[in-house]
Amino acid sequence: MKSLALAPLLVAALCWQADAQTPAPKAPPAASSPPAKPAAPQTPIDTVKALPLAERIAIQSDLAWVSFYNGGITGDVSERMLTAIRAYQKDLGGKPTGLLTPQERAALATAAKKLQNDVGWTIAQDPINGIRLGIPTKLVPQMSAMADTTGSKWSSAQGQIQIETWRRRDSNLTIAAIADRERKEPAGRRVDYSVVRPDFFVLSGLQGLKKFYIRGQLRGSEVRGMTVLYDQATEGTMEPVVIAMSSAFTAFPTGTAQPDAPPPRRTVEYATGLVVSADGAIVTDRQVVDGCQSIVVPGHGNADRVAEDKTHDIALLRVYGARDLKPLAMAGTAAKPALMLTGIADPQSQGGGSAVSTVKTTLTSPTTLAPAPGLGFAGAAAVDAEGRFAGMVLLKPVVVAGTALTAPANEAALVSADQLRAFLAANTVTTPTADTKTDANTDAKTDAKASVLRIICVRK
Repeated sequence: MKSLALAPLLVAALCWQADAQTPAPKAPPAASSPPAKPAAPQTPIDTVKALPLAERIAIQSDLAWVSFYNGGITGDVSERMLTAIRAYQKDLGGKPTGLLTPQERAALATAAKKLQNDVGWTIAQDPINGIRLGIPTKLVPQMSAMADTTGSKWSSAQGQIQIETWRRRDSNLTIAAIADRERKEPAGRRVDYSVVRPDFFVLSGLQGLKKFYIRGQLRGSEVRGMTVLYDQATEGTMEPVVIAMSSAFTAFPTGTAQPDAPPPRRTVEYATGLVVSADGAIVTDRQVVDGCQSIVVPGHGNADRVAEDKTHDIALLRVYGARDLKPLAMAGTAAKPALMLTGIADPQSQGGGSAVSTVKTTLTSPTTLAPAPGLGFAGAAAVDAEGRFAGMVLLKPVVVAGTALTAPANEAALVSADQLRAFLAANTVTTPTADTKTDANTDAKTDAKASVLRIICVRK
């Protein structure tokens, strides 16, 4: 019987080509046409779905800020969203229809905006790892670099609220492994909510007396993430903030690659320099001091750029009349895989400071370092586990084009100790081959912290 029921449709399909080449039959009188069926009434969910995507996202965001919605801020319409709208309407004393009137929509937007202003909500770009995220700047006014320089930290004055960004790089990384690690570190972390997918994960729960929220995303061999910690006493304020932060989090801001374009240059750029002679010779990353109107070494005045090696990206600077310079012992041999980098991070990454810091990295190929250190470490000293000089760090930005918020990540390379010594010898710079505290006939240990200086390039 089913095949018989399909027969009229089959005949119609087979006759379509013939009908297309013969005059169309006259339409039957209008009176013989069956009456049109009335259109089905639109449901509230249909009406909301018909709104522009930007408006649907805005409604979800505003509902989250006023603590009526805790779903994804994606613009996808669901019963959860309509339930939130009805609850908000009921709270206003209106009829819970699921459809906002113009007056209700305006009141919702005003209330959400006030809450955003109260916490100082802004979209920021992590200067170290390029993550784009929302920050409640009035709640966490203090910003600094993480100790491992893989991210930044924002915190309140007494540490009740803390926001940290981070990144992990490894060719064998998996989201499941990173999520499992975050479950267990630090010890005592209790996970109440968990979502793990092939390319991202979300964890939340309790860490001691604080609540935590962690989100991470994988691309290639790198995972970037953020961790939010806050006292339970701040939960009423922080819950809508965390939902907004989750929505705003962009681990890898997109852009159009421009491999042939020169890297963008900042008006003021910070790097690290290595003192190589007591009379004022300093080496650093050539690209960082390229195109500078002036080069400043804080505490020692202006520096002249006197020589360069474009093949290995080495620049030789010189300051005149400087005192108490401690040249770096450069008697290192072939670099070992595990290295410690000593440099001066970008002031934005350390709250305006200029402290010398160290970060661990690995030589993954003859010239490639991973993970790459943060901004300011271009020109930093690399020392192996035995304290011997291994070379100098170069930072090469991965250039992308996009909005102003799109920050390139960095790739790090190593100029070997041999290459540096050859460059300096060619420019008649005599460097110490041993630390005076050790036997001059051995591969001397290097006190890199005493021999690094901040370099400031000022461009037009």
